[in-house]
Amino acid sequence: MTQDQSILFALFATVFVALIWGRWRYDLVAFAALMAAVLLGVVKPDRAFEGFGHPATLVVALVLVVSAGLVRSGAVYLITRTLVNSARGLGAHIAIMGGIGGLLSAFMNNVAALALLMPVDIQTARKAGRAPGLSLMPLSFATILGGMVTLIGTPPNIIIAAFRQDATGQSFRMFDFAPVGGVAALAGIAFVALVGWRLIPKSAGLDASADPMSDYSSYIAELTVPEGSKLIGQRLADLDPEAEANDVALLGLVRGGKRLYGLQRGTALAAGDSLVIEASPEALDEFRAALSLDFAEGANEERLKAEGAGLTVVEVVVPEQARIAGRSAQLVGLAWRRRTVLLGISRQGRPIRQQIRKTRVRPGDILLLLTPQDVAQDVVDWLGCLALADRGLAVTDTRKTWVAIGLFAAAVAAASVGLVDLTIAIGLVVVGYVAARIIPITEVYSHVEWPVVVLLGSMIPLGVALEESGGTRLIAEMLVGLTGDMPPWVILTALMVATMCLSDVLNNTATAVVAAPVGIQMAEALGVSPDPFLMAVAVAASCAFLTPIGHKNNTLILGPGGYRFGDYWRMGLPLEIIVIAVSVPMILLVWPF
Repeated sequence: MTQDQSILFALFATVFVALIWGRWRYDLVAFAALMAAVLLGVVKPDRAFEGFGHPATLVVALVLVVSAGLVRSGAVYLITRTLVNSARGLGAHIAIMGGIGGLLSAFMNNVAALALLMPVDIQTARKAGRAPGLSLMPLSFATILGGMVTLIGTPPNIIIAAFRQDATGQSFRMFDFAPVGGVAALAGIAFVALVGWRLIPKSAGLDASADPMSDYSSYIAELTVPEGSKLIGQRLADLDPEAEANDVALLGLVRGGKRLYGLQRGTALAAGDSLVIEASPEALDEFRAALSLDFAEGANEERLKAEGAGLTVVEVVVPEQARIAGRSAQLVGLAWRRRTVLLGISRQGRPIRQQIRKTRVRPGDILLLLTPQDVAQDVVDWLGCLALADRGLAVTDTRKTWVAIGLFAAAVAAASVGLVDLTIAIGLVVVGYVAARIIPITEVYSHVEWPVVVLLGSMIPLGVALEESGGTRLIAEMLVGLTGDMPPWVILTALMVATMCLSDVLNNTATAVVAAPVGIQMAEALGVSPDPFLMAVAVAASCAFLTPIGHKNNTLILGPGGYRFGDYWRMGLPLEIIVIAVSVPMILLVWPF
């Protein structure tokens, strides 16, 4: 073993131990290792930052922005609001949510897919009176599985494609992962829906009476029927099914500034009517998007959009010395001074039911504000209020739904047939989303997960240095030596098992960076094509089901699901065995040696 190899192995061992320990964030660990490698002379200074311009790093960043655009445009609501029903049995609910999550994560970042569906799943569990932990882990696993289907579904696939480009001169295409990843995903989701959820331990802190959404404030708000709406002529009572589906309470109807009483439930809706509803901020936006309603101050909302600022919903608490304390939104000129609409007031846990913008605000009230994204903090400071924890309550603009879908579909199609490189295609989608005001330019960088970018940018040069020093060849020769004269498919299985074990304790992106060169070296040692080994690494690096630290999705559900560290392996271990059992034959069939 050479000196460079010894240094690099020591650095990787230090990185792995630090990541497993978890005291320092993974991006800091990876970047510190890169700097140490430069100082120790195993990575040249002029090549230290090549990873930050690597196509894999760029695609991961761009996909996150595109995912946000698909959510902001309401494209995802087209699926969730029509297919999710709290009256279904748990098995059917898990199957449908798993299918939706798997489909979404095939075309958007799987962390973003879970972040989108998790509130829906929790809300459905609350309506059904069951513990959210019974369905959150299956949903997390399904979104991880779905990411294996396409090139852009998960970062490991992008990394594997880049390594194939370097090794063979040709990258994997968009749907090259589908035959193996798709079958593995279908088998995995079927297991999760039929059997897996039953393996979640009863002692996992799953208390049906504990409502993770209970601390979310409820508000009274007004939504207006716009000109040309499909709701014109319908009765208020006709909206009950949609209101129930979105967990919204319809309280009344305002016409011409006056509340209609008596037979208002049977009143035919007209343009300009305002629906008085009670809802959480998330339910408010979803109900508005589902029925294409406007906020009560529609003219102000249109002016904000015309100025190009992205709209966001902000929750603030009113302290004693706030500018608005003891005054109404009209008196302080919230709309004309700060281009902000007061959507609702929550007082001591109860929503205000009178005219909201004329109500005098008291200290301790929680306000729901609709404000331009780029000046949200300025508005909060001007009011003298304190912002509550950011819940990412971006306002959905359903007018851009099909524009967002069309741009994304065109990019996927162009990249799939080879008309344009994937990185360029996704980059053009981001440009299109900004130009069409689906994603405001001020929001673009906030959707990039910079710690992941730093992790990738730091680990890629280390992986290249390990390969160039012959370190990956040593690992490959060791694995081949351990399997002796066994058939190549046994060696392939051993590589998958080793990669899965690594992925369960490390970030899956880091695992792919380390394991991909090993797979290529193993193929060279055996004198066979590297494709089956790269495909095995791609599948195995994505399958982190034994712990809450191997994949971000598993970490996201740890608290809301009431899980403990040791609860994951009960469903995760048989799932990983199933993935290996299904994937190896498919790899041999589609990507022969």
